Amino acid sequence: MNEQRPDVRNVGRRILRRSAEGVSTMRRSVARRRNLFAYFAIIGPGVITAAAGNDAGGIATFASVGADYGYKLLWLLIPLTISLGIVQEMCARMGAVTGKGLSDLIRERFGVRWTAFVMLALLIANGGVTVSEFAGIAAALELLGVARYISVPIAAAAIWWLVVKGTYQRVERVFLAMSLVFLAYVVSAFLAHPPWAMVAVETVHPHFELTSAFLFTFVAVIGTTISPYMQVFIQSSVVEKGVRAENYYLTRIDVWIGTVFAILIVFFIVISTAATLNVHGEHVDSAAQAAAALAPLAGPYAKMLFAIGLFGASMLAAGVLPLATAYSISEAFGFEKGVSSSFREAPIFLGVFTFLVVLGATVAMMPGLSLIHVLIVTQVINGVLLPIILIVVLKLVNNRELMGAHVNGPLYNIAAWLTTIIVSVLSILVIISTLFSNLF
Repeated sequence: MNEQRPDVRNVGRRILRRSAEGVSTMRRSVARRRNLFAYFAIIGPGVITAAAGNDAGGIATFASVGADYGYKLLWLLIPLTISLGIVQEMCARMGAVTGKGLSDLIRERFGVRWTAFVMLALLIANGGVTVSEFAGIAAALELLGVARYISVPIAAAAIWWLVVKGTYQRVERVFLAMSLVFLAYVVSAFLAHPPWAMVAVETVHPHFELTSAFLFTFVAVIGTTISPYMQVFIQSSVVEKGVRAENYYLTRIDVWIGTVFAILIVFFIVISTAATLNVHGEHVDSAAQAAAALAPLAGPYAKMLFAIGLFGASMLAAGVLPLATAYSISEAFGFEKGVSSSFREAPIFLGVFTFLVVLGATVAMMPGLSLIHVLIVTQVINGVLLPIILIVVLKLVNNRELMGAHVNGPLYNIAAWLTTIIVSVLSILVIISTLFSNLF
């Protein structure tokens, strides 16, 4: 019996060791699942905000780039990817570290005068983009034979009712799903059989023209890719989701994934329109021409496919943009806010929202208005006003009292300030070329 005891003890040790290994494995598995759940809980602001640039104005701008300049502006997407990712990441980081929205921080750090100036710039920019979204609704439904004088008022009333009186979140998901139709540009780009060798060369070969038309398009591309409202939106979204500095690394991943994905869609939109429109010398003056780039995939149904995607993207942004603007302005000046509030309780909040919806719908219905031109012009307005927002963001994110150890590093600051300076110079050139067109 005594000779068997060592064996019994060894067996006992082995059982305990295996049990401990099992517990350790289980703990690692649980930790992995927690990390995965944490990622899915935090993911969203970066992807959604970056994709928001591919709305009605974005589609019109990128389609015009491919139709008018072929593959010559593909190179711009590389620095734009870096700039968009950096700007979005700075605002997301501020939201996670401070737990406050951009409007709040501007009021606290710069005072009421600066806040009023920045909010005015934001109101102008967002007002322009809201007009472009209703123009997108009009263009989409005109493809299906519905006049803008019918479609726009109904859409405006529906959006106002959904936000003020209904549950917008459910409908938002439907519109978001509809806007995913634009993924068809990826397939269409391959089916159009573009000269991929030329695409590769133009992607890394910078091309620039000092002409009024080129500068206008150049600034429009920047304006629709790095829109001022996107900075406000992503910071507020991060705060709303409760992201904190300790788990911010997941949001950083989300920001860069969203940025790369959004720019890839732009890449294929430009290729599709260049391969189908530019080669035939066609320009994008209407939604029907923009839809023609989907012909290799959808054939006779290209118009319908484009109309569905454009309508979904436009309706989504036409609701979100005025709402985000109303929140920002109310937050900046301490006014009562909330969609569940009445006009008596939150007159400024609901007044700003209603004003932007009415403005967007009214301008989009103006007779003789080129809807595609409106879409592009609003993106230029975005590009001109963008430096104001970028300067404010850079001042805040480099404030050690506010951000502590989470301020920008040297490389981030170089890239961010370079973006701000380039956009500012281009904006000035656009203004000069517009006022003194005979010089360009």
